[in-house]
Amino acid sequence: MQVVGISLRKPGFNEITAATVMGGGLWIALVGLLSAGGHALERPEAAALLLVMLWGSLSVRLGIDFAAGWRHRIVHLAVCGLLLGACQAARMLFG
Repeated sequence: MQVVGISLRKPGFNEITAATVMGGGLWIALVGLLSAGGHALERPEAAALLLVMLWGSLSVRLGIDFAAGWRHRIVHLAVCGLLLGACQAARMLFG
């Protein structure tokens, strides 16, 4: 399957699990460092950061590498925008 000329790959269960654990671990480390430094994130900011970090780690497994060219960057930023828009819409709908 291709998206904007980027050949996507189908990762296995172990790859998805490893990427998700890595993204979650990086999120925990970053939120902890920010909190320890006196710049604690609010809940919506932390949720948005989690979504973007999980997408960043999963996108590489799907074949979308941010450093691979402009098409990869456009797809990456478009998906990040969609995720953040969905997060904002959920906040507005559910409180």
